[in-house]
Amino acid sequence: MSEDMVKKDCIQVLNDNYIAHLGYIFNNVPFITPITYYYDQKENIIISYSDEGHKISAMRLHPFVAFQLEEINSLNDWKSVLVIGEFEELNGSEAKMQLHNFSQNVKKIIAKKGTKNPESINFFSSKLNTGCIPIVYRIKVKEIIGKQQLL
Repeated sequence: MSEDMVKKDCIQVLNDNYIAHLGYIFNNVPFITPITYYYDQKENIIISYSDEGHKISAMRLHPFVAFQLEEINSLNDWKSVLVIGEFEELNGSEAKMQLHNFSQNVKKIIAKKGTKNPESINFFSSKLNTGCIPIVYRIKVKEIIGKQQLL
């Protein structure tokens, strides 16, 4: 049977991962898409980026979003964290700074997990030097809810 997670354990799951699912509304229809993210615990925000498109257009109109990730070891050993938050698009030097922060921290998480070739994340940083910056955004965390089932 699943049980509620305490907040510090939810935050640990957010800190230990870099891929999650973002839920948003477009034309009164819910959508979910995977994203790469970095959780900034100090600021209590999620940082991500995207090219112009469906997801960004939707969040500009309806900024309240859901963000979900899980760690699944088996059918009876899993954790799931849901974040309710608000989208905010970043611009200028703040966007550049957060994209750099994002790339450096995601690279650390990838290396910590032992994934091969963490340098592949460097292409995020290279966007800073080309002037071709994607849309960088943050999700201001309003609520964190976690469930787990442990062996």
